[in-house]
Amino acid sequence: WQLFYCSVFGFEASEQFDIADPSGLIQSQVVETTDRSIRIALNASQRDSTSAMRFVSRYYGGGTQQLAFVTDDIVATLCKLETNGLELLPIPQNYYDNLEARFGLKPEMLETLRRHNILYDQAGHGEFFHAYTRTFADRFFFEIVQRRNYDEFGLVNAPIRLAAQARLI
Repeated sequence: WQLFYCSVFGFEASEQFDIADPSGLIQSQVVETTDRSIRIALNASQRDSTSAMRFVSRYYGGGTQQLAFVTDDIVATLCKLETNGLELLPIPQNYYDNLEARFGLKPEMLETLRRHNILYDQAGHGEFFHAYTRTFADRFFFEIVQRRNYDEFGLVNAPIRLAAQARLI
């Protein structure tokens, strides 16, 4: 599929990387427009039990599993969505203890992240905040993203999301 997106749409491809799923490794590669306004993660695995392959086999070989939306204020966006009844993916509390140890975040910030199930990463001088909805109709989910001078994909948090989703299956 990577060749399709690159040759037909002129997307650029990232290097392939592995993501740890509770049931095995997922190979992931991102294709994106040169201005990075559109990014598509292409995922596959040798193990049928991984989340990527369960989705592919269940839905006739492919489809959209996740849509991400960018916001300038993730906390305000999530507050509005939660007020309207949207359920976020619950993130294990020990994840936030790990964040405190890794980044030395202020207690108020950690509490805000914890309260809204927001995942966090830093790279260089940039920060990345993202949260996920629960899966709808066992088919797809949404991600809400805020970037502050951060151009990565939050790869370090993928195993956390996958484990949290696996707990709800």
